[in-house]
Amino acid sequence: MGIEGPKALPKAIQVSEMLIREIAAGRYPDGTRLPTEREMANTLGIAVGTLRRALSILQDRGLLRRVQGSGNYVQAQAEVESVYEFFRLELLKGGGLPTADVLEVRRLPKDPSMPHIGPGPVAHRIRRLRYLDAVPVEVEEIWLDGRFVDWVMQDELSHSLYYYYKEKLGLVIGSVTDTIGVSFVPEWAPAKFGCATGKPCGLVERIGYDLKGATVEYSRNWFNQDVCRYTNRLGKRQAS
Repeated sequence: MGIEGPKALPKAIQVSEMLIREIAAGRYPDGTRLPTEREMANTLGIAVGTLRRALSILQDRGLLRRVQGSGNYVQAQAEVESVYEFFRLELLKGGGLPTADVLEVRRLPKDPSMPHIGPGPVAHRIRRLRYLDAVPVEVEEIWLDGRFVDWVMQDELSHSLYYYYKEKLGLVIGSVTDTIGVSFVPEWAPAKFGCATGKPCGLVERIGYDLKGATVEYSRNWFNQDVCRYTNRLGKRQAS
């Protein structure tokens, strides 16, 4: 289960993130009794101890109720903290564990056509191919303001950039603004993406903000609408 190597998130986090996305997508409805821990561990190809750490993460986030002698029960919620809480793409069947191949990292003068993302003249441009459950779904170009680090080392990047930002740079993305539209597959997209250069596709333009509301990141994300969809679930407003 999951992806090994220096970019991989810890196995327990991979499992917890996969389950969080499956619950959000409705593949584990509220009240569902999960299979036994041994059955789940065997299905996922992981140790029981690793699975228990993943389930503890879900319990801490209010997504799991553990009943002694009975089992583990899903407690679905509209919003939950997650490494991938801002990653809105899902497979057409729902869910999917996100991973990524880094195609290129460069420190460049900021593209004058993009929104303001900080005071300096340079930014780190990161290009990636994204997957869900090993299915290519998106190519993305991220511009991170250059003030946080002199150089972004490609071999240090996690499958989750926001996890890397937090762990390596001390930068937390607190909110984002997404604009959805249609564009054309860029010329640098690899053949593995499965969409030919110049083909119409979905586009998500994103501005990322830190916890103080300052703009720190801009990205363009071209996705293959034949294999995935953009989904943004909103929680119910509490009565005042």
